[in-house]
Amino acid sequence: MALTTNVRTDFGKGAARRLRREGQTPAVIYGHGQAPVHVSLDSHELILTLRKRASSIEILVDGKTQIVTPRDIQIEPVRRYVEHVDLVVVTAAEAATIEREATAASAAAEASASAAAESAAAKAATRAARQEEAGTTGEDNSAATEGANESAQ
Repeated sequence: MALTTNVRTDFGKGAARRLRREGQTPAVIYGHGQAPVHVSLDSHELILTLRKRASSIEILVDGKTQIVTPRDIQIEPVRRYVEHVDLVVVTAAEAATIEREATAASAAAEASASAAAESAAAKAATRAARQEEAGTTGEDNSAATEGANESAQ
């Protein structure tokens, strides 16, 4: 599904604030030798699209569909809404390559997260085994430490 854009003719802080009040997000589209095109996107649709971690997005500009990828997303630091988006035009071949790389990166991230979880579980099991061998638990150690502290005073 392509996001619908409106071409912007007014620029600046006041115009951007006006757009945001109307539920729009200012954006600029550039790349592949074309002149930058200033557009506005529906904020809600844009957030839903970006939340899916889409690496390439289809947009409709003046009745023509283009494939773009987000280059820079500016987020308001306190209220956490998207203030502005820079979109770069890509070809279908580039979009496919970007999608493959994004899929591989997310798979690698998931694998490293599961490996970290397994490592943490193994460390916890090792720690519990050592405590059992020593015949102590964390509670016993804290009680012994408190007793030692009281006798030292």
